[in-house]
Amino acid sequence: MSYAFKPNDDVQHQRQGPQGRAATDPPMIYTIVQRMPIESDGRLRYRIKSKSENIERIVTEDQLSYCQ
Repeated sequence: MSYAFKPNDDVQHQRQGPQGRAATDPPMIYTIVQRMPIESDGRLRYRIKSKSENIERIVTEDQLSYCQ
């Protein structure tokens, strides 16, 4: 598997609500900080940083989309 995003790419992160349900909040804009090791189940992970707040998260690639 290859990573779809690279460091310094701007992406949208769709947060999940309780128990994996989609959150109703609009997606936030983040910057890819680092590619993380692949999880044991094969999912690709990234460290992302918010553009509007001082927040960093580690998320899987399926939670991200390109910023338009």
